[in-house]
Amino acid sequence: MQPPLRFGTTALVPRTLVVGDVHGCAEELRALLEEAAFRPGDDALVSVGDLVNKGPDSIGVLRLVRAIGGRAVLGNHDDLVLRCAAARRAGEDDSFPDGVRRLVKKLDDEDLAWLAALPLTLTLESHHTIVVHAGMLPSVPIGSQAREHLLTMRSIKADGTPTKRIEEGVPWASLWPGPEHVLFGHDAVRGLQRWPYATGLDTGCVYGGRLTGMLLPERKLVSVPATREWSEPSKGVAKQQARDDKALKKLAGR
Repeated sequence: MQPPLRFGTTALVPRTLVVGDVHGCAEELRALLEEAAFRPGDDALVSVGDLVNKGPDSIGVLRLVRAIGGRAVLGNHDDLVLRCAAARRAGEDDSFPDGVRRLVKKLDDEDLAWLAALPLTLTLESHHTIVVHAGMLPSVPIGSQAREHLLTMRSIKADGTPTKRIEEGVPWASLWPGPEHVLFGHDAVRGLQRWPYATGLDTGCVYGGRLTGMLLPERKLVSVPATREWSEPSKGVAKQQARDDKALKKLAGR
């Protein structure tokens, strides 16, 4: 049975840092918080999802985000971990990747409950911003979006149908009409995306790229380099990393 669809709304007024795909890179997340001069208790932290899996310290990431009262939307890798946990309870987790199974064994009930409660989208009303992991169809109301699209879509085909494949269409974010600005992740191949009403923040940290966030309300990009390559990138991701690195350094005046 599919889990219930959750769509969150918050009237966050504080300075807010929305961070791209972390994938278990706890050291880089701490570095990004420092780079952004993040003030726990005063500022708000929001993640575009995929907090866990692939990287070295998924538990450290979850505990850090929870400790500072951070919020997140569900990512496809977070969802994978939850599905593996459910399968493990039924003794049917053999089909899941070994790394995911090892991670699930280390997560406690509070970690899993926190992940399970994550919404699919989060509307930051005071910042006129929507946070989603992957993408949304421009012609569909937010509450009617399909769960699969919110977790996995990257492109829109010429006939208007969504797809998770890069080569089958144009970036969905290029077609997003606003007026709310959407912040999303899930697309390390395209990397940093800057469209009129949407910004993609997945700059491939776990693949040796960068961890990138956006500060609201000023919509200022902040970024730190990965400490190392934690998961082997595809050729497309590797090429994009070099472009993102140059662009983000230029924005930072470095």
